[in-house]
Amino acid sequence: MSDIETNGVTVFGDPIANAVEQMTTLIQPSADKCALMADHHLGYSMPIGGVAAYRNHVSPSGVGFDIACGNKAVCLDVNAEHVRASIGEIMDEIWSSVSFGMGRKNAESVSHPVLEDSADSAWSLVRDVSQGTKGNRASLYDIACDQLGTVGGGNHYVDIFIDERDRVWVGCHFGSRGLGHKIATWFVKQGGGRDGINAPPVLLSMDSELGQNYFKAMTLAGKYAYAGRDWVCGKVASIIGGGIVDEVHNHHNFTWIEEHDGEQFYVVRKGATPAWPGQRGFVGGSMAEQAVIIEGVEHAESVGAMYSTVHGAGRAMSRTKAKGKINRKTGEVKTVGAVTSDMMREWVEMSGVELRGGGVDESPHCYKRLDDVLGYHSNTIRILHHLTPIGVAMAGADEFDPYKD
Repeated sequence: MSDIETNGVTVFGDPIANAVEQMTTLIQPSADKCALMADHHLGYSMPIGGVAAYRNHVSPSGVGFDIACGNKAVCLDVNAEHVRASIGEIMDEIWSSVSFGMGRKNAESVSHPVLEDSADSAWSLVRDVSQGTKGNRASLYDIACDQLGTVGGGNHYVDIFIDERDRVWVGCHFGSRGLGHKIATWFVKQGGGRDGINAPPVLLSMDSELGQNYFKAMTLAGKYAYAGRDWVCGKVASIIGGGIVDEVHNHHNFTWIEEHDGEQFYVVRKGATPAWPGQRGFVGGSMAEQAVIIEGVEHAESVGAMYSTVHGAGRAMSRTKAKGKINRKTGEVKTVGAVTSDMMREWVEMSGVELRGGGVDESPHCYKRLDDVLGYHSNTIRILHHLTPIGVAMAGADEFDPYKD
């Protein structure tokens, strides 16, 4: 078996004590079903890699602040050898044409049907949310228009891959940016949420107006996140000069209405990918390692996982440990980081990856190995394609982005 059970929580992978404790003490008492994927680690109010099912509640803190963060990968009808030969120029153009970090840096305006119906009831709802969000001078609709198609910082990226059949893929990872962050902030506060990594989960009854409104706003943020990833993949495909012949797209911070064991549940996946039998997913590793296209399969362990799997390799080292602590005002080094720029550069260069941006807190040293993590889910998924990165673009090391994770 690839999973174990701890106090009613199905756990895949090597159990991380603080994450398991968080799931069993905070989430499991109020949720009807719980599971932890093999890339799990501690998160705000609920572990990353956690899955929780509720019969009649939604949890804004469970979904988290980057609502509908997810992955999209597209396969292009372009010559792989040409892309390899031009990868430096391609990455330069991606770096200048797509916005990483906070705000829009490219001059190109981005439009999408998700923004066109500004009178939609969900947009009217988030306007009310924005009026109650501290420090918000612009409406959330205006913020959403300005940030659509921006990738953000942290572990968010745009990658160019070659698969085992010598086909070119473009992959990206990011979510709903300031729109989702401010929606989450408002509803967590309205639900009585508290600060602190182990704050009790915020639960909103679906019989309440607040619960219904959160679900509506969350769904809008999901459509918005999909639109942003669609635009980025389309933009990068046009830079490379290829047409899109296949695509795989999925959220991993969201709530779905699903049936399990003959009952309907609101299923929260925080850093976990849906993996129903036949459903494909794109799962990334680190900036210098393979990613995969997977497909869910039916198995007894799939039931325990609530048909979910990992969303990435999972962090093995915190950002603070990796980069250390520096006083941003004085420049004083408080603690020395465990990862240096030279260490990261050596790993990336040995992997043959053309890197733009990226800080040491995103170095491969900070992550588990994806193959190891996927091995714990070998009974519940099959790997369809291995994607080897040749180009990676991320926000720069000094780029501040409050909406990054």
